[in-house]
Amino acid sequence: MDFKGFDHPDRQTAGGTRSVKVMIAGGFGTGKTTMVRSVSDIKPLTTEETLTQASVGVDNLIGVADKTQTTVSLDFGKIGINDELVLYLFGTPGQERFWFLWNGLFKGALGAVVLVDTRRLASSFRAIEEMERQDVPFVIALNVFPDSRDYPIEEIRDALDISPHTPIVACDARDRASSRDVLVALIHHLKERSAVALELR
Repeated sequence: MDFKGFDHPDRQTAGGTRSVKVMIAGGFGTGKTTMVRSVSDIKPLTTEETLTQASVGVDNLIGVADKTQTTVSLDFGKIGINDELVLYLFGTPGQERFWFLWNGLFKGALGAVVLVDTRRLASSFRAIEEMERQDVPFVIALNVFPDSRDYPIEEIRDALDISPHTPIVACDARDRASSRDVLVALIHHLKERSAVALELR
């Protein structure tokens, strides 16, 4: 796979390997930490803390009542897609009280994955809005939970109100191969956008 031609800044090492910052975003409990953990080549850095009684009335646990931990700052991992490209993964916190951290996390990001739980679509609206506001290209990854319903892709697209050019893929964030496929889909999307931008110059 040829990764030349990106119209976004990244970093290239002496050996010719490009390193790119990618965000893993989404609502509370959509699987961001799980994805970073499953796909990272290194032991990921996580900032999970136990949910306590103090979060009652602050964090919306509807649909994720069994969740016992939450990311309070960021998750970080790294994956080599091939000899040419390394992705540095930054997982965002999902709860509204930590959204103030997002601006710093998004600085320098080439693209993003927005994880969506189809049982709770509204939980990822804020992440999608932030991608569009900061003009960060993204793909939607439908994280399949055991009791998720199977909706037609176009119904999901309409419900999320996203561009027809934004890819939507299904995944299992617990599975390394599935999570890697999502990241490869993002890279293909970035390449296509870059090619179109170069043609318009």
